[in-house]
Amino acid sequence: MPLKAVILIGGPQKGECRGAAGGQGLGPAPLTALPAGTRFRPLSFEVPKPLFPVAGVPMVQHHIEACARVPGMKEILLLGFYQPHEALSRFLVAAQQEFRIPIRYLQEYAALGTAGGIYHFRDQILSGGAEAFFVLNADVCSEFPLQEMLEFGQQHGDAHGFVILGTTANRTQALNYGCIVANADTQEVQHYVEKPSTFVSEVINCGVYLFTPAIFQHIGEVFQRQQQELALEESSNGWQRAEVIRLEQDVFTALAGRGKLYVYKTDGFWSQIKSAGSAIYASRLYLNQYSKTHPERLAQNKPGGPVIRGNVYIHPTASIDSTAVLGPNVSIGEGVTVGAGVRVRESIVLHGAALHDHTCVLNTIVGWDSTIGRWARVEGTPSDPNPNDPYAKIDSESLFRDGRLTPSITILGCSVTIPAEVVILNSIVLPHKELSRSCKNQIIL
Repeated sequence: MPLKAVILIGGPQKGECRGAAGGQGLGPAPLTALPAGTRFRPLSFEVPKPLFPVAGVPMVQHHIEACARVPGMKEILLLGFYQPHEALSRFLVAAQQEFRIPIRYLQEYAALGTAGGIYHFRDQILSGGAEAFFVLNADVCSEFPLQEMLEFGQQHGDAHGFVILGTTANRTQALNYGCIVANADTQEVQHYVEKPSTFVSEVINCGVYLFTPAIFQHIGEVFQRQQQELALEESSNGWQRAEVIRLEQDVFTALAGRGKLYVYKTDGFWSQIKSAGSAIYASRLYLNQYSKTHPERLAQNKPGGPVIRGNVYIHPTASIDSTAVLGPNVSIGEGVTVGAGVRVRESIVLHGAALHDHTCVLNTIVGWDSTIGRWARVEGTPSDPNPNDPYAKIDSESLFRDGRLTPSITILGCSVTIPAEVVILNSIVLPHKELSRSCKNQIIL
């Protein structure tokens, strides 16, 4: 069966990742009551969010690897509203060479929503005779059981049936996601509610879908209805607003109970990557998966090498002192220097960072080219309730309570300098800052 995949990568928010090289932002907004799209700051100032390294490779590469493994996959399309970007272009060229499959970027003229974008580019998606296509949100972390979804769809649906990947969450967590009520025997979706105010179901939407070309008829019905509604309002730009269509609220809600929508429930790992802190949790999940899928990416204890505890990724160009102790759940990026006696746990250390002798880095993201001085301690608090359960669902909104940002892990932006013998606890430091003292529970602008 000829297949395609569409990965929804979104786009930059105000002040994020402007210009060809990235990092030319408009400056940070106050980090209180941030809208959802800004929650990956300060990391998204430097690189488009889909290219942020998670477990050693760009976030969206995990999606591409999963798509490329499906037999019959003819093309992978990245869809979003990022401007042409040097880093994204380089990544696409390298990914095409590595996975030997056409990979293209389709740029929306504006944010069109999860359904509006694929409807706008429906001719590109269907070109070449694709009989079905996957749609994956880039900000989710999963083992992506795409082949299983395809087999499930062939058994339960027909040429007009569609499949949602679902998983289970507890009653409190479920309120943060799309909730699915399905027939226990057929798995047909009877009812769908996006982020309900009261409990509906423990089965939640994972943001991964399998569609046939028939989905465009249903999206088109929403588009026409919105056009008519906007015409009644005599809106001067109604045609633009009508193209903003959401799969979840506008399409799935209407399809539920009509014998066209099914849920495939997975027991594998899954999490969202909405905030910068949730990237550490996602890195843990992917590192855990590497033992099965990419054992070559996991560091091993070797004579004369550092002590490795649990799952650790180390880029080949990194320089690690033999007395350092790394892990569990650590990712060390390109060109990183780790000095004598350094301890790193549950952290991501990005390209070019330097951890000087005897530093301690726990539950932290260390930004590109940042430096941590001797005997300094940089520490955060785990953002999920059970760090020993690799399959527990994270509440990726845990940094945000009562509409305000509450740091729990520590995040250093790019080119941050931490002096010797200071302690940084549960804080966020924006790029290009040189600290002079210890801090706790602070946002350093």
